Amino acid sequence: MKRLLTLLCVAVFAISGVQAQEWLQDYKNQAARAGKQYTSAQSVCLYDGTRVKVADTGSGQFEIRKTILIGDDRGAMSNRIIKYDYDPLTAFAEFTEVTIYRADGSVENIDTATAVDYAAPARQIYWGARQIMIEVGRLYPGDVLDYRISKRGFTYALLGDAVLMADDEERFIPPMRGEFYDIVPFWVSVPTLHKSYVVEVPAHKPVQYEFYQGECRSSIRIENGSKILSFSKDYILPTVRENSMVDLYDAAPKLMMSSTPEWRDKSLWFHGVNEDYGSFEAYAPAQKKVDQIIKGAKDDMDKIARLTHWVADNMRYSGISMGKGEGYTLHNTKMNFDDRCGVCKDKAALLISMLRMAGFEAYPAMTMAGSRIESIAADHFNHCVTVVKLSNGTYMPLDPTWVPFCRELWSSAEQQQNYLPGIPEGSDLCLTPISAPENHYLRMNIRSTIDAEGTLRGTLTVSAEGQTDKVARAPFTTGLKSQIRTRVEAELLKVSPRARLVKYTTVKNPDQYQNGPFNITMTFEIPDYATVADGVIMCQPMIMSGLYSQVRTFSRFDTSIEERKYGFKDSCSRLLELTETITAPKGYTLSGGAIEGSYEGEAASCSVSIEAQGSAAAISNTLRMGKRVYEAEDWGDVRKSLQTYYSANQTLIFTK
Repeated sequence: MKRLLTLLCVAVFAISGVQAQEWLQDYKNQAARAGKQYTSAQSVCLYDGTRVKVADTGSGQFEIRKTILIGDDRGAMSNRIIKYDYDPLTAFAEFTEVTIYRADGSVENIDTATAVDYAAPARQIYWGARQIMIEVGRLYPGDVLDYRISKRGFTYALLGDAVLMADDEERFIPPMRGEFYDIVPFWVSVPTLHKSYVVEVPAHKPVQYEFYQGECRSSIRIENGSKILSFSKDYILPTVRENSMVDLYDAAPKLMMSSTPEWRDKSLWFHGVNEDYGSFEAYAPAQKKVDQIIKGAKDDMDKIARLTHWVADNMRYSGISMGKGEGYTLHNTKMNFDDRCGVCKDKAALLISMLRMAGFEAYPAMTMAGSRIESIAADHFNHCVTVVKLSNGTYMPLDPTWVPFCRELWSSAEQQQNYLPGIPEGSDLCLTPISAPENHYLRMNIRSTIDAEGTLRGTLTVSAEGQTDKVARAPFTTGLKSQIRTRVEAELLKVSPRARLVKYTTVKNPDQYQNGPFNITMTFEIPDYATVADGVIMCQPMIMSGLYSQVRTFSRFDTSIEERKYGFKDSCSRLLELTETITAPKGYTLSGGAIEGSYEGEAASCSVSIEAQGSAAAISNTLRMGKRVYEAEDWGDVRKSLQTYYSANQTLIFTK
């Protein structure tokens, strides 16, 4: 193994056609001992290395190199085109060398002038991101593709770009001038023999780091007035993904590095940069709207709710590049109020401004939707929200981006999520709490009868709250009014294509979600729902069908998995209380004895019963899913609860 690594290092920096043949043959011999995963792979990454030289300003010069052995035709197809993403407001990237070492010993140099630089594909956010791409042509098994990319600039937070400067050189300097950070995934998509990351910083610049979810070789050296930090890992296989597992950033090996001492420093900076820019200055037309919105409010919380919902419902999500004000610096009140269009940071900024005009203290906060933020202050953000200071001195998070037409002020689809407020006194990382399942209930009651021809007729009553309310109410709050009945009936069509909605009734003004939890009653009929034979009627409980499947997101969990290595996640905590009574024609009774089952766990629980009541069958199923993000150790509770829940999905047999 050591000899192989030595050969790899030699090959990466100097290799001729003859050397290539010898190197490849040695690789094949060594890889055969390393494991079948390497010798049978579509392609193998022999070397994946990044070296960064950081200036005092925090700007970095990145040299990226990859060497890939083509294993078969599929590997050849997937590597014939190389792409790399960058943001022109913060960096510049180009291919500096692309070489193919053919299996027959020949060497082919690809002209890097053939590379193209173009606008990257985008959806909803059009901030001018770009890609460089080069086509290397046909590859064959045994070929080695070796390429280098040079990038200048800095790795910016996923939240957005730095302020656009007039001086072209300034765009390569991070917004928090002098600070450097990087987030380096050490997971791979193909078997990788060697992966390394080396960063050179001025010796006087403090740098902290931590390697998460695994181990690597690391060292710090002082050379010629610079501090050299090196990290490497050998023989890496792709992470085997589990069903509904957490993000790879929360499960696979990664390196976090930052020169910023602590999150409080970033919090203070984030607060200052927006106050200095004047992002939240009052604007007369917006003030007039604020006064109109809060008129007649019962108390402060009512004012906060009204303003949050107004911004959430009335500002369209669509991001276009507007120059100064992208990323960390939030657009000003006039632009946001007049345009009523923007991304998360624009909606958060407008809410902050309107809250301030209503007399509240409010500030922006950065968060990461989808994965965890670590204690190392390396900016791992992709979302911006609002915090408002309450009368008791605590800060309450608000998210106008995720709560359009939702009764919540902070979406519970963001439970157990880190966020960093940009407040005057500075803040450490915060964590949103778990929202009780009872806050997101789905209560469903069905009372129906089956006639002798198998037609099912009855009523379905649904009530919902929280995130479940948002889903159930969607036909009345989104889309065209002319399509409401069609969308309501679509729920019944999930049960059977023959289903027909006879009528429906709802709470008064169902589009006014602030008035109370959602409630709807549907009268329906479904011809041929039951199978009718001589003295036998068979059917399935409707409550276990696809009704409101949008809130049964836990159905994605594969209960055949006995154990999990990684955490897993749902869309929200949830409580389902489902009851159904199906009455067969006179003279029929439910075959078989009563069925009861229950499981009580900390992370999840469930109770189920099916019993005969004269000529009727009564089904009850209560499922409690306690979290949005679960630890691997929670799987036992969740799995057993779901198995209990699914036990109600059985054919009901009525006999005469």
